[in-house]
Amino acid sequence: MASPTRAAARYHGDQAALPGQLDFAVNVRAGAPPGWLTERLAARLVDLGRYPSVADERRAVSAVAARHGRHDSDVALLAGGADGFALLAQLRPRLAALIAPSFTEPEAVLTAAGVPVHHVVLEPPFGLSGAVRTRGADRSAVPDDADLVVIGNPTNPTGVLHSREDILALRRPGRLVVVDEAFADAVPGEPESLAGAVLPDVLVLRSLTKTWALAGLRVGYALGAPAVLTRLTAQRPHWPLGTLQLEAIAATSTPAAVAEAEAGARRLAALRTAMVAALRGLGLDVVAGTAPFVLFGVPDAELMRKHLESKGIAVRRCDTFVGLPGNYLRAAVRAEWPVLVDAVTEVLR
Repeated sequence: MASPTRAAARYHGDQAALPGQLDFAVNVRAGAPPGWLTERLAARLVDLGRYPSVADERRAVSAVAARHGRHDSDVALLAGGADGFALLAQLRPRLAALIAPSFTEPEAVLTAAGVPVHHVVLEPPFGLSGAVRTRGADRSAVPDDADLVVIGNPTNPTGVLHSREDILALRRPGRLVVVDEAFADAVPGEPESLAGAVLPDVLVLRSLTKTWALAGLRVGYALGAPAVLTRLTAQRPHWPLGTLQLEAIAATSTPAAVAEAEAGARRLAALRTAMVAALRGLGLDVVAGTAPFVLFGVPDAELMRKHLESKGIAVRRCDTFVGLPGNYLRAAVRAEWPVLVDAVTEVLR
């Protein structure tokens, strides 16, 4: 019998954003896809009367493989990064260790499937080194018998970017390490990404949804050993992705699109630097991160969130994340960040 799912594990930032609000709660980086991508998708609308073609699937797979310097057999296409988490139960792990605080979907999916889950709680500033080097009963240690470890890089909601060295130190015989790189393309140069590392025991999940404003379409992919991907996708239905999803994956994996995403990551980094400086200038605790969002602590998170809501501003509550103190809020990095900072200042006066 499946274990009950922690209710908060199913909470997501889009539940906080009401129509008409200035949305800092959702991590999609733009309000709409770029024009060239919209036009390319629109051109495929005439094909919706037919089932997605094998040729389209192969084209998308090959584009992803070329983007990361891997073989086509190392790629499985996904309907967003969360689709990859939904498939993890197919691997039938005996014990899953989830590095926390982190995206809650793996917890929800695995718990619902009856997989025992152990949260490896990282203390502020939420670095991974302790979990790699400690052993035994310490709550920040990965259990030796965990045969599945899930970690975000950079991690949602902290934004912390872990080193490749620390992530690879989590490997053990008989264990699969799953790296959620949903926000990796928001880091200029992707220095710590394992997407191009061909390893039999590392599975990387990537999302294209946030960078390309495709939340209404949901696109991503998994990179891993062919044997792992075969097990992961064995129970999927026919045509797990639609024609527009396949087109979007192929389109955003070209060298030109990757270069555009890299330029966007550099602009985002500059915005984040300014936003973090302003929040720290208010005396707030801001976690050092590299993601398209910022985690910051306030004296009273509920009071602050309600005040911001009254100003038409949505931020992400963080008391739903395991291991994260309730005084934190998460805000997406946006050009409108001064509006957020001004509203926060009103409460702190």
